[in-house]
Amino acid sequence: MKLTQELTKLYYTIGEVSELFGVSASLLRYWESEFSLLKPQKNRKGDRRYIKKDIHHIERIYTLVKERGFTLEGAKKELKKKPKKEEASKEMILNKLLDIRKSLKDLHDSI
Repeated sequence: MKLTQELTKLYYTIGEVSELFGVSASLLRYWESEFSLLKPQKNRKGDRRYIKKDIHHIERIYTLVKERGFTLEGAKKELKKKPKKEEASKEMILNKLLDIRKSLKDLHDSI
């Protein structure tokens, strides 16, 4: 699954994230207990606050489990594999370029 909606907020609630992926909040909480890389921050009340990094982790988990049919154990093993350096580099560059594009668009709109 590729997120069709651009992530513009600093923090997202569990309800917003569950809506983004079309899954229940309880499934997200379950994935949090199963996947050590998924650690959303919590406020004083204990409400989860997901940042972009958390949402990208959820996107990877969702793709493996829901779309590619991995078991949870299989998905854990797949996530532990180090991504190919070239692929990770391309993804990092793409993310930086998208951030720059958004900043430039915001700057253009403010002028």
